[in-house]
Amino acid sequence: MTKPSIDLGAAGMLHAHMSRIPSENLDVLLHRPVRLDFDGLQEKLVRARRGGYCFEHATLFAAALEQVGFAPVRHTARVVLLAPRTASPRTHMFLTVPLAEGTFVVDPGFGAHAPNVPVAVEDRALCLTDDETHWLERNGRYWVLRVRTDDKIVDAWVSTLEEENPVDFEMGNHFTSTHPNSPFVNRILMRALNAGGRVTVMNRDVTIQRGNRADSSVLADRAALRALLVEHFGFDLPEVEQLRVPSIVEWE
Repeated sequence: MTKPSIDLGAAGMLHAHMSRIPSENLDVLLHRPVRLDFDGLQEKLVRARRGGYCFEHATLFAAALEQVGFAPVRHTARVVLLAPRTASPRTHMFLTVPLAEGTFVVDPGFGAHAPNVPVAVEDRALCLTDDETHWLERNGRYWVLRVRTDDKIVDAWVSTLEEENPVDFEMGNHFTSTHPNSPFVNRILMRALNAGGRVTVMNRDVTIQRGNRADSSVLADRAALRALLVEHFGFDLPEVEQLRVPSIVEWE
């Protein structure tokens, strides 16, 4: 069977998914279970217009790709933004998709550094977006996703690109949503794309980027967080006014 082309919808689907479904970890901070079954994902991310993190994004997006004839492969990665590979568990989920032009990484759930276009699985093949450049770099048997933003280059994640099984994502999801050392248990981590740019949130720090302009601010309180969700993330969540975040002591 002929492989579908990137021009026939994979890039458009990725952009549509990421521009409509934000990244956020509020259910983890509210001590709610993170469901990966299709009905649960449909209810939260589609009907309730909420966001989620990598396991939710990649699981839902893989199902959407399969519905229109693509053949996504599911993978795990070790996030190396803050720790070396040997100290990082496999707590990230992403996809590769074989297309007529080659194989591409699609990674809708990586939060602030997620590429909003497919990235070719080729050594050092640059992929330029509006304000960032992504590429994969080969290091022995590992592939490293690298990102250049402004004047800085960061390593995002490391993977062998082996195909994983559903139980691997259940394990990673459980660790990410419950372990006391997980960043998602300790911090607010959110990102939303919109027509003019993007909004990123790390705890109380908010950055709103429109074109080449970036405006930074600090959330005064939980009511300000709720208002931000309504204005920039497209949903209201009254429960955040009682949110407890371990790394935000000023709100206690």
